[in-house]
This record gives sequence, structure tokens and C-alpha cells, in this order.
Amino acid sequence: MRKTPGKSRAASVKAKHHSNLTFRMNVLFFSIFIIFSMLIFRLGYMQIVKGEDYVRILERTEEVPVNTSVPRGRMYDRYGRILVDNQPENAITYTKMQTTKTDEMLEIAVKLAALIEQPTNRVTLRDKQDFWILKNHDAAYEKVTDKEKKKIETDEDLTQSQANAAIDKLVRERITDEELAQLTEADLEVLAIYREMASGYNLSPQIIKSENVTDDEFARVSERLTELPGVNTTTDWKRVKLSSLSVLGRTTLPVKGIPREKLDYYLARDYSRNDRVGESYIEAQYEELLQGQKSVVKNITNKKGQVVDTITTYEGEPGKDLVLTFDSELLAETEKIVEEELLALKSLGGSYLLDRAFLVMMDPNTGDILSMVGKKIEKDPDTGKNVILDYAYGTFTTAYEAGSTVKAATVLTGYNQGVISMNTTLGDQPIKLAGTNPKSSIFNRNGYISMNDLMALERSSNSYMFQIAMLINGTPYSYNMPLRLKDNTFPTMRNNYAQFGLGVKTGIDLPNEVTGVLGPTGPTYGGKTLDLAIGQYDTYTPLQLVQYISTVANGGYRIQPRVAKEVREPSKDGKQLGPLATEIEPTILNRIDNPTEEIDHVKKGLRRVYIGSQGSAARQFRDAPYTAAGKTGTAEVVYYGPLKEKWRTEVLNLTHAGFAPYENPEIAYAVVIPWATTNFVTPLPHANNIARRSLDKYFELKAKYETTNVSESNVEQPILPAITEDKIGEDEQK
Repeated sequence: MRKTPGKSRAASVKAKHHSNLTFRMNVLFFSIFIIFSMLIFRLGYMQIVKGEDYVRILERTEEVPVNTSVPRGRMYDRYGRILVDNQPENAITYTKMQTTKTDEMLEIAVKLAALIEQPTNRVTLRDKQDFWILKNHDAAYEKVTDKEKKKIETDEDLTQSQANAAIDKLVRERITDEELAQLTEADLEVLAIYREMASGYNLSPQIIKSENVTDDEFARVSERLTELPGVNTTTDWKRVKLSSLSVLGRTTLPVKGIPREKLDYYLARDYSRNDRVGESYIEAQYEELLQGQKSVVKNITNKKGQVVDTITTYEGEPGKDLVLTFDSELLAETEKIVEEELLALKSLGGSYLLDRAFLVMMDPNTGDILSMVGKKIEKDPDTGKNVILDYAYGTFTTAYEAGSTVKAATVLTGYNQGVISMNTTLGDQPIKLAGTNPKSSIFNRNGYISMNDLMALERSSNSYMFQIAMLINGTPYSYNMPLRLKDNTFPTMRNNYAQFGLGVKTGIDLPNEVTGVLGPTGPTYGGKTLDLAIGQYDTYTPLQLVQYISTVANGGYRIQPRVAKEVREPSKDGKQLGPLATEIEPTILNRIDNPTEEIDHVKKGLRRVYIGSQGSAARQFRDAPYTAAGKTGTAEVVYYGPLKEKWRTEVLNLTHAGFAPYENPEIAYAVVIPWATTNFVTPLPHANNIARRSLDKYFELKAKYETTNVSESNVEQPILPAITEDKIGEDEQK
């Protein structure tokens, strides 16, 4: 039976509708599947891939490092004698919450001002202006007219914050002196407290007062803590030095906090703005070890963001202790010696430019600095009298022409370059180059004396060293010859000197070390290469000199000097040093190119300087009860010191470098007295005296320690008292 057309069309439309509905449902279900798949994938990505990152973010928002003023690590000398300590003192702190309002802080400041005496000397003009605005808000902002405000606020070049700052600036400028004078002493004390409260971060305790907090003040505040939200009484630590040695460094005071130029660096490491940080030398060099770890707390907040509970998740710990290489008793004794010889030399005629002297004593086998002395004469601005200041950092931050002390390096350079060999004989004679005045040895201005390398060292022959330099240049000496330098002469000599540590950084673990000044070079600087050979051209630091002589003493190994020997955990009982955390091993920087027999041969020449019939230090060392060797130096230089009006004055530098015992060296030393005198006639023994007296003291103390059982140990080391009871507080450190 044939279907009617109407029914066929209806069935077709219905089938088509059903087909479209099915397609749409499939698309819908597929879309839902895709969306859920994406959600599941995203959830998995967040949990698996980014889970740890989000946990860390959550911890950063909930767990806050809190400045609990943990003690900085102490510093001890090599025998366990305390050099830098911490002194506990009462402190009052304030912690600002995220929801704390300005008027609430001001109310607390008013209450605190009634309980404590707060110095107002740190209150600035800006502080007074801000405080006046805070107390007189409406009157303050009426000083800027609506027209002026509109002009600033409609300035398209300014952001909203910049516009607000511009308005605030106008307000401050229009506050009169008479209005500021309305602030009473009581207002200023409240302001002094408020400024400290407002300077900290949210949830980070800010020290309101830590110096001179009396027991009564401490008790009064403690009794009223429930009335003073955010205020707490605690213990702060004051840094105390038991030595005037400047290289121990200093820390910033809480009132100063982190230096502005290093603020970002320290804030990125969870420091607070008012944290003490190492500001110079050892305190700065080993800041990360000495600082300690703050406690970490988790703040529990309610729905309003108010902190309702605080849970400590990490207790914090004191800083690590440092055992330094110094022998504090040897240091104190050698400081006296240098001061005495400096003042004795200063009392002589021609010493008006003299203002400093240096001594460094180092173990040539380990690089341990046992004594680092620098003394400087300055005028007291109040009294006009001369005072002696510690200038130990000058041993590695200032450089001078060292004179003949470098001649052992010149001889070894001659061996290394093959221009002389052991026992080579040359004639000591005045060296006359074309177009120049003659250069000669002090002891031989006119004649000819045949001598070998050992005699040249004993008598300090300039002429012998000049001829080594000319031979390195490939131009043996002849009378009135021109001396045009080859391109490699200066580099060859300087590279050889650098093997000993001369003209390069020693690598000491202290900041701001300098390398000295290298004089200009070129083909026409022939006479200057002769000066270089006798230590009268390039400049070297006292520390470079002791590294150089140590390299000779120990058989050719350049050892890195160091002032830190060990890192210790904090002491548990105050009687024994804490467990050893890290032992700092000696570092060999390089071995010079000369073989051992050449080095030993040069050491014989240095021994003759001390005991030879014509030795330049024999008068001071011939009768010594120990064996020693070394080299003296007198450099004729041009003054470029602090007195600019005296620049270009011709002066003498006195130097000395040596080691002992000769057979098995255990101590090396270098003395530098720059600009000692303008008197070029009278021999001055003061550098030699410092060397002899300091070496005597070293062996005297060594014998004393053996009888009194003072020794060093990396296992159990008792804490010994400082050699002085004098204490230098952090506010007294210069």
C-alpha cells in the first residue's frame, strides 16, 4: 500500500529532527568531556607539577621569619681566647599587625612614653613634619588649596601615588617653624617611639629601645603588656670587642640597620631592615656564618585578618663561632713594639711626613696570620695632639715601594730566565746609561767590586740586580749604552714576581684587598726596569711582602694568607668551644718555577744578610738565640701621601722581610715603614728593630705556651679569657 505524501514528509522531518538532536547531544557530551578533561588535567598539573611551588607560596604568606635577636657568632683567637663577644641587654620591641591602624600605634606610643624615657636625638625635621600632620590632619591639608590639588590630580604625567606625594610635599613645605615649635618635649618623646614603631615590617618585631633600658623600665612595661598590643620585653645582644684590631670589623647598630646600598641583597635573604649586619672586614666577610638563624612563626588569623595566635615552627639558632688564626698575645705585644719604634722614628729630624708603620707575621706553611699590625698617627681634632690609631687593614689596602727586600725574587727570576746561574759573578759598578745619571749601590758609588749572587744579597747590591734586568732584556751592560726595552721585558719580570705574590692579590679572606700600582712601561722606560729590579718602581702591600718571603721560606709554594682557621658550633657551656663544624684547610696558590736547589741557594744569601760580616741586618740579628734569614730594604721614593701640599717630596721607605728558623721555617714576617724620613744620610734601624724584637717575642711566647699548656686543638678547646679586660662596645667602634 502506498504511503501518502503528507505522512512521508512528516516522518522525514521527524527523523531529521531526531538526527539533529542526537548530534547536538553528542557535541554537548563531548564538550563536557573535554572541559572535565581539561579541569582534571589542570588540577593534576597544579597538584603534581606546581604543588610544591604553591606550598612554598602558602608558607611564605603564613610563616614569617621573626627577628628574635639571636646572638651573633663569637670570635676567638687560635688558642681559644675571646676576641669578639656578645653582651645581653634589656630590650623593648613592637610588632605591627596587618590590621593595625595609625591611631592605634599612636595611642600605644603615648602609653609607652609614660613608662620609658626615649631619647629624641634621632628625630628629624621630616619626622616632626609628619607627626604634626598626623596630629593636625585637617589643618595640614587646608594649607593646599582645592585649585592646587585639582591641578596636581589632573596632571596626566603623574600617577596617583606621585600626585599624593606632590600634595604631601606642598603640605610639609608650608608647615611653619612656629607650628613645629608647638611640639612639646613630651610630644617629641612620643614621636621618637612612634617613628621606631612605624619603621618595621608587619609581623616583624621592631626594637623600640635596647640601649640603657633600666630594670625599672623593663619591669613597668612587662607589667602592662596586656594594655600594649604588639609590645614585648625581650633580650637583645650588643656586640663587644676585646681587641682594638680593626680587621675584626664592625656591625651596624639596630638604629642604622642594613646599609642602604646592600638593602635589597639582605632583604632577599630574610633580613629585617633593623638587623645588625657585618659592615666591614671579618664581620662582613663571614656574615652568613656569624648572623645565626631567626625563629620562624606561623600567624593564625581570623576572618577579619586579625592575628589570633602565633605558633613557632622553627626556634632559630645563634650564629656559628669563628676561630681566627691570630695569636692575640703576640698581636698585643707586637702592636706595642711597632708603636714604640714608630714614635721613636717620629721624634727624629726629617720625619715630618711619617705617619704609619706595618708588621705582618705569618706561618709560611699554612698561611695563618698570627699578627697583623698597622699603626697610624693622626691629630685628635679636639685636642690637636697626636694619637695612634689601629690601621691593621692598611696591611692589605695600601701599597708602597718595597726597596731591596724584593731582591731575592730578582735573583730567582734571573735563574728562571737563564741569564745567571747559582754563583754567577758580576761586577758591582755604577751603571751609566746614555742620557741618564749613573745608578749605583749605596756602598759603591765609584769603583768595581766583583761579587757573586750570595754576596749581592748580603750586601744588597743594586748594580747586580740592574744587570740581571738588562740581561733579561738581552742587552748586557756596557758604559753609556742606550737601553731600549723589548716588549716582553717588563711582563717577564712582573710575571715572575707575581709567582711570589708581588703585584697580585694574595687571596686573603678579607674584603677590599688591593694589588698595588704597576708603573707605566714602554721601549723608552729602560731605567725604570732597573728600578723595578730593586723594588723602587711598582708598589706592593705589606701582606704581599710576607707572602713573597713565605714562598721563599717554604721552598717555593705560594700559600694563601687567611685569618679564619675554624668554624665552630656555639659553645654549650661557656667553658669549651663548640663542636668543630668546618676546618678551613690551607690553600696552595702556585709553585714558583725555580727548582728547590736554586731556592735553597738564595736562602743562603738571605742568611748571610743576618750573620755575614757585611750583612745589612747583621747588627740586629747576628747574636740572636735562634737562626733566621731575611732581607732589608730602603726605597728612595716620591711622597704621595695624605698631605697633598707635600706631594713630590723625596722620602725613604724602610722595609724588612724574613723568616725563622732558617733550617725549618715556621714564621715569616714583613715590616714596612713608608715615608720614614727625608734624611738620606743617616742609616735608620727601626724596621730591622721591629723585625728583631717581634721575632724575639714570638719565640718567647712559644716557650711560655709550652710551659703553661696553652695550645690549639680542633677537638676539645677550652675557652680562655681575653688578654685584656678592656671592652669596646659597638657604639664605640670606629
